[in-house]
Amino acid sequence: MMGAEFVQFSLTPILIGIFAAMACALPGNFLILRRQAMIGDAISHVVLPGIVMGFLVSGTVAAGPMGLGAAGAAIIAVVLIEAIRRFGRVEPGAAMGVVFTSMFAAGVLLLEQSGSSGVHLDVEHALMGNLEQLIWLRASGWASVLDPAAWASLPPELPTMALTFALIGALTLAFWRWLKIATFDEGFARSLGIPAGALGFGLVISAALAAVAAFQAVGSILVIAMFICPPAAARLMTNSLSAQIWWSLAFAALSAILGYVLAGYGPLWLGARDAVSAAGMIAVVSGVILGLAVLFGPHRTGARAV
Repeated sequence: MMGAEFVQFSLTPILIGIFAAMACALPGNFLILRRQAMIGDAISHVVLPGIVMGFLVSGTVAAGPMGLGAAGAAIIAVVLIEAIRRFGRVEPGAAMGVVFTSMFAAGVLLLEQSGSSGVHLDVEHALMGNLEQLIWLRASGWASVLDPAAWASLPPELPTMALTFALIGALTLAFWRWLKIATFDEGFARSLGIPAGALGFGLVISAALAAVAAFQAVGSILVIAMFICPPAAARLMTNSLSAQIWWSLAFAALSAILGYVLAGYGPLWLGARDAVSAAGMIAVVSGVILGLAVLFGPHRTGARAV
């Protein structure tokens, strides 16, 4: 696809990318501070078998069945990780490693068999998403906002990601005080009667919800950049948790905007004809922002946020 065509209708996919990045960044802040950042990595991979199963059962590349399958796989993964950790008496990293590799391998094997079901599931779509194709084709200016016929062609990923971000944001606000206390001192939180275990489980479920919702836009692999890079960069900018949240949302939105635009125009500037993956470029921009924060962030010495 030509770069000029790639960015011609850019508002809808940019918004989807922004909501996806911010929805992942919100729980990512707490996962990083809890030293559980790899949970986001595991979740973004273990949803793959559920996605493929949803496709194989429905026979169509539809967001509904594949999203349900991904949600089921994410919940199974969370339960398995917790069961292995508790009953196997192994440290969380080892439990995540077992579940992560086993379910991702199962997803790859299922993906290889998807071609025999009559409708082929594109491997690149499953792993990297299709953000650049999520265009509001019937939009013809701001008048389309009031046109019911135009709304019927709106990519469903946009309201899905907007609602997901709103839900995770509302839950973060509702449990803000508990999250803040339990993140930095779980023992003290328990002494106050705060259900720290249930709170941690809910945080993982929120991360799984963000990963599942973001799959259609950015795929099952690159979502990890959204969980880690914006919150980690924000952590280097401030010692305040509330300020860190805002910094991470700003970095997530900036990554989505710059990544999408550079994916379309960047190759043209270098003399190439075709655009590159928007999700991949968003991940690259996220990494660049994190690298700059590591070099120039005012709090890169590693003081704990409060």
